[in-house]
Amino acid sequence: MRSAVTDRQALAGNGRATSAVLVRVPGLRWSWWAGLLAASTSVGCRGCLDSGGSGAASASVSVPIAMPVLPAPVVVPPADAPRSFADLAAKANPAVVYVQTIQEQKGRTGRRRVVGEGLGSAFVFDPNGLILTNNHVIENATEISVTFEGKRRMTATVLGRDSKTDIAVLRVEAKGLPYLPLGNSDATRVGDWVVAIGNPFGLSHTVSAGIVSARGRTQRDVQGLGDPSGYFNFIQTDASINPGNSGGPLLDLAGQVVGINTAIRARANSIGFAVPINMVKELLPELVSVGRVRRSAIGIEILDLQPEDATRLGLPDTAGALVKGVIPGGPGDRAGLRVDDVILAFDGEPVEAPQRLRWRASLAGIGKQVLLRVLRGKRTFDLTVTLGELPDEPTAAEPDVEPEGGLP
Repeated sequence: MRSAVTDRQALAGNGRATSAVLVRVPGLRWSWWAGLLAASTSVGCRGCLDSGGSGAASASVSVPIAMPVLPAPVVVPPADAPRSFADLAAKANPAVVYVQTIQEQKGRTGRRRVVGEGLGSAFVFDPNGLILTNNHVIENATEISVTFEGKRRMTATVLGRDSKTDIAVLRVEAKGLPYLPLGNSDATRVGDWVVAIGNPFGLSHTVSAGIVSARGRTQRDVQGLGDPSGYFNFIQTDASINPGNSGGPLLDLAGQVVGINTAIRARANSIGFAVPINMVKELLPELVSVGRVRRSAIGIEILDLQPEDATRLGLPDTAGALVKGVIPGGPGDRAGLRVDDVILAFDGEPVEAPQRLRWRASLAGIGKQVLLRVLRGKRTFDLTVTLGELPDEPTAAEPDVEPEGGLP
């Protein structure tokens, strides 16, 4: 193949001939128009021939520089990237239900009147009629119904609920139901594919896909969701979550539930939060058998240790949980804890953040003795604490994050 091509055009005007020359680079495509638009060089020569074959004293040769057009790169998806979520959705959809609630009040005459209606999502996790959803989906409901994919509608009752984690367990009188297996949320990584199924705005069995965009979102990240004394360790996802998705499953590619879709960030785009399923699994035994979660407590207020706190107290780093308050006469007070103590470990497990310490202390058991590793100034020592019972606290809400899909 020739490596260069010359195209000579005789142009009228002043007896001069002008040649446009394009150079082809082997293995690359070139564009004639790119060459014409490129900068050109005029060269004078002796003895050049015009179109009529007569000699000329000089000629101007325009040599446009050709612009090679490179082939588009071929993007090959990873071998484990899903081609479709259709099989996963088809298998999971029969276990996802549409939740509808009615709230009634009794008037002065004794007659009941409807004061509100709600909608949300839920999913069967036990084929013997046990269903998981969010507490805010069924809170204050006097009637609850669930509708399956095949339009089968059933009345549900509340078996157990916990406002501090926004979890509720429902029961329907049925056996052999399709169900979703509970996975391992600790194994999910930022960037993993996830699929959300639910009933946004009443559009039943809507499937959306995305990735885990963050983990370990705390109360500072997700404010105003139900009980301010709640436990926050959310999975963040960009899978589309909207009002009505609350209580629905967040699935991994194996079709296992890794979270319960719970909230969205107000005024944000594709920022949703799900309760990790491992948190739920720790509460299920008491929710099913007792109907509520009885929590233990140290009787202290703890916060993150900030750099300014570490500087003020002369500490080498910000590891641990800072004691900001001690309830007089409580378990921590009786054990000798003081304000500005730093708790480094709880029963042998290092304390990396206050959220984990609160969670561990709440589930350790009322009346259980635990060992705390405490840093006070330059001295580190152990304290034995007998845990008390965590009292119920009033709930409040702030508008920063909207719990979607709950009561109007």
